[in-house]
Amino acid sequence: RWGLGFGRRKGCGVGRGGLEGETLMNPALKRLRKELSSIRKERDEEIELQPNEDNIRQWQAYIRGPPGTAYQGKVYCMSIHVGAEYPLEPPKVTFLTKVFHPNVNFSTGEICLDILKRNWSPAWSLQAACRAIIALLADPDVDSPWNCDAGNMIRAGDLVAFESIVRLYAEEHGLDDFPSR
Repeated sequence: RWGLGFGRRKGCGVGRGGLEGETLMNPALKRLRKELSSIRKERDEEIELQPNEDNIRQWQAYIRGPPGTAYQGKVYCMSIHVGAEYPLEPPKVTFLTKVFHPNVNFSTGEICLDILKRNWSPAWSLQAACRAIIALLADPDVDSPWNCDAGNMIRAGDLVAFESIVRLYAEEHGLDDFPSR
């Protein structure tokens, strides 16, 4: 629908929905179209962002696991929902791929990351938010874990157990590559 060659991808389960009376002159929609244009111009080897074909406020993001971590070698899918106040308010980002990480709610995929909450800035883009999530995968904040089991393993120094569980879920649920590549 956006004439950009992106369609809905299988295996990620992002919902559909219309813009219900909004025009493309809306600041949030104008910003999203600008971001999409930028994404199309420059291919990113770590991140792939795709808007839903029927609703530019709903995106799918695919990120590569950071090198040197147990997440490496797999691609993880996330849902991004952009509200009407974007970019003044952060997008809602959740993992759709099961991820074992101290700052990811294992049941819902919600991500505890300051820039997706109180420290959001309109200077951030969807791509920058994805980059921050990749950095979080590599450097978890164990002082405020959402997944206490993962946080306790790291705090106790049991990295063998933590990385084994990460790899188990990565192998079972992660993708081998971006869907379009």
